[in-house]
Amino acid sequence: MKSGSIAVMAAVAVLLGMVQPAAAAWPDDKPIEVVVGFAPGGGTDLLARKLLPFVQKRLGPQAQFVVVNKPGAAGEIANAHVKNAKPDGYTVAVINVPGFLYVPMIKKSQYEARDFTLVSRVVDDPTVLVTRTDNAVQTLPAVVDALRRKAGSLSFGHNGVGTNGDLALQLLARTAKVQPNAIPYKGTAAQKTDVLGGHLDFGIVSAGEVPELHGGGTGAMRAVAQFGATRSPALPGVPTATESGTAVTMTSERGFAVRQGVPAAIVARLDAAIAESVRDPEFIASASADAPVLAYLPGAQWQQSLERNRKALQLLADTLPKQ
Repeated sequence: MKSGSIAVMAAVAVLLGMVQPAAAAWPDDKPIEVVVGFAPGGGTDLLARKLLPFVQKRLGPQAQFVVVNKPGAAGEIANAHVKNAKPDGYTVAVINVPGFLYVPMIKKSQYEARDFTLVSRVVDDPTVLVTRTDNAVQTLPAVVDALRRKAGSLSFGHNGVGTNGDLALQLLARTAKVQPNAIPYKGTAAQKTDVLGGHLDFGIVSAGEVPELHGGGTGAMRAVAQFGATRSPALPGVPTATESGTAVTMTSERGFAVRQGVPAAIVARLDAAIAESVRDPEFIASASADAPVLAYLPGAQWQQSLERNRKALQLLADTLPKQ
C-alpha cells in the first residue's frame, strides 16, 4: 500500500474517532449491581428493593440498579463478590453489621472489613426474639427457665454465624448460662415460615423484618423480647432483654459499601443520593416496617461508630477458636 493511502486511512480513522460519542460517566455506562447477602424476601433484601428506586431517580434518568441475591455464610459470599469486583462503582454491597465485622474475626474469611469503603448507613435495628402466639413459653424469663431445666429443649433460628441473631443468642447463652438449640437459616423469611408452621420455637430477627408485629402483635406471631439498649419506637410494648432480667444488647445495622479503590467522587455522589432518598416522605411511607428504625449516617461517621462496635465484638470472638 502506498504511503499516501496509509496517510489518508489514518486521517479517516482519526476523524471517526472524533465523531464517536464519548463514553458515558458513572452511573450511566451500565447497570449498577447491588449485592444482597441474604435470600429474597428478608429485611435486607426488601430494604434495598424499596430504597433503590428513590436513589436511582436522584442519580439521573440513565442510572439503573439491579439487585442480586447471593445468600449464605452470613453475607460472606456476597461481600467476597463485591471485594473482587472492579473498583468502578458498578458493584455495591448491602452490608449487615455485626456480621460484616464479626465473620473475619472468627474464621479465615474471603474478605476483611478493611477491603471496603462505607457509603451510607440506612438502618439501626434492634434484634427481636419472636414466637407463635400459641407458644406456651411467652416471656424471656420463661425461656431461660426452660433451658435451665433442660439444655437444648427450645430451638432458636438465626440467619447464620456472625449475624445479629447468632450473636444475640450467643450472648444470651453466656449471660444466662443456658444451652439453646441454635439453627442457622439463610434468611428471615424462612425463619418466620418455620416459626409459624410450628417447626421452630423461636426466631431471632430484626425489628424491621417483622411488620406484622407493629400493630400490637395480635396476629399469629408475637415478640417476646428485644435486644436494644432501650425499647424501639417500632415495638414500644415489647420489653428489652435487660428489663426482663438478662442484660444482652445486640442491634442490626444495614447500609451500603463499595470495595476499596472506588473513586471518592462516586462514593460521595452515591451517599448524597441515599441521604436524600432516606429522608423522602414517599420512601418513608413505603418503608413501613423500616421507618421507625431508619438511622442514616454518612460513611465516614458510620466507620467511626463501627470502630466502637469492633472492640466489643472482638472480645466475644476471642472466646472462640478461629476456624
